[in-house]
Amino acid sequence: MAGHSKWKNIRTRKGKQDARRSSLFTKLAREMIVAAKNGGLDPDMNARLRLAIAKAKANSMPNEAIKRAIEKAGGGGEGEHLEEITYEGYGPGGVAVMVKCLTGNRNRTVSDLRHAFSKEGGNLAENGSVSWQFKQRGEILVPAEGVDEEALTLLALDAGADDVEQGDGAFTIVTPVEELHTVQDALTKEGYPVQEADLAMHPTIKVKIGREDAARLLRLLERLDELEDGQETYFNTDLPEDLE
Repeated sequence: MAGHSKWKNIRTRKGKQDARRSSLFTKLAREMIVAAKNGGLDPDMNARLRLAIAKAKANSMPNEAIKRAIEKAGGGGEGEHLEEITYEGYGPGGVAVMVKCLTGNRNRTVSDLRHAFSKEGGNLAENGSVSWQFKQRGEILVPAEGVDEEALTLLALDAGADDVEQGDGAFTIVTPVEELHTVQDALTKEGYPVQEADLAMHPTIKVKIGREDAARLLRLLERLDELEDGQETYFNTDLPEDLE
């Protein structure tokens, strides 16, 4: 399973989701603002905005808040100064880490990232240092309850998916980037409840680390998740299911 999905699942099990909902809504709104500014206000013509809206709804963001974010993109304001930048670094045990950020102040963002990495024995790295260990893929999450795995897998693969994985009460359908919407539409047409559909960076090379480094990595992920400018974090190891 993709690194960031595993982190999401652990975060949910640790009861972090409700505590960070306000921060999450701010990050989701930023994503919609930038998507709309770059690709237009019509989600039917803007795939990135369509994904951002779907993600916001999957996280129970109110429709009125979604509408305000899109309107803000059309009327100027915050989105004018946001840059999308992906930073790279190494975490505990040499784990490759990529952090997607939306920032209006690069100096602040770099300072916050450097502090978070250093606190847990990691460090920021030059662009290109770790990105070669990842590949962008599509991810679709379908709740596992009441779903026949074989039927779902056959449908997904026929529609263009590469793989179907199960864990933490959900199926993760992995697709090529260009097939994400086709597979999502096929699942929806057959009545499968799509919980989330998004693009993610999948590790092509994974490293193994000890439990102590895994615990430090988890703390690093929590620090990065709390940063104002951080949107998504990806890493190339598997964290133990019982890690607290």
